[in-house]
Amino acid sequence: MPITIEDFETARPHLLSAAHRMLGSAHDAQDAVQTAWLRAMTARSSPPIDDPSAWLTTVTARVCLDELRARRRRNEAPLLADAIPAAELAADEAILRTEDVSRALMVLLNHLTPPQRVAYVLHDLFSVPFDQIAHVLGGTVSSAKKHASRARQRLDSAQRTSEQNSRPDEQIVEAFLTAAQTGDTRTMIQLLAPDSVRDADAALLPRGARTAVIGAADIVSETVHFRHRIQAACRLTVNNNPVYLIAPGGHPLATIEISTANQKVTRITLRVVQADDLFAAARP
Repeated sequence: MPITIEDFETARPHLLSAAHRMLGSAHDAQDAVQTAWLRAMTARSSPPIDDPSAWLTTVTARVCLDELRARRRRNEAPLLADAIPAAELAADEAILRTEDVSRALMVLLNHLTPPQRVAYVLHDLFSVPFDQIAHVLGGTVSSAKKHASRARQRLDSAQRTSEQNSRPDEQIVEAFLTAAQTGDTRTMIQLLAPDSVRDADAALLPRGARTAVIGAADIVSETVHFRHRIQAACRLTVNNNPVYLIAPGGHPLATIEISTANQKVTRITLRVVQADDLFAAARP
């Protein structure tokens, strides 16, 4: 029997979630799911489609795989946050918050090959069986399992590296970032050295703002103002060192480097992400 509009609407939330993880964009996910529906409307009813959700998942995944491969052929680097229209960035951020999606994972997924990303997302995140994934990838079940396994190893390796490189002062850094994310000014003042410095690239600041701010009180006042950016921070590994990345919607914007001494934060450095450096170095 053909797929009905009711079948599609029932499956749509699941399809959008899976497509978002595969493509990293709510806008592109919407396009992929719409394309899947168009294909459903023109699909022949013979043989009959017994499981509309599984059929739509397969078609949506194929559309996503084609898009990922096209990006690779065009040698497109993942878009940084400042290159994405505000409305699209807000949509991506809404998905991360609503569905509790890991920012770090969304950043790291960009370093997988298209088959690895599709296989990992479908199997590890959405429990799609490997025979269905093999159908999506146009290969064998064994090959689909290998793609998912390689993706898992790369992602797990990144997490293990982060843990191995944890330093005693990381507790101070984590405590400061938590306070910054929640607007806890008292804790921030306690953790900052009186003569601490905030240094930032001008491109990250409002026009005319100081690139360097000195003094705990002034830094706290500014940090509260930019709390929404700190709330979009995640931790990952670059060149075998833990780095904090501001990634609204899962799209990199800036790195945060925090220096400490004598159990106090002494310097906060904000730098615009350099796509070539980040995506070459932050390998899972």
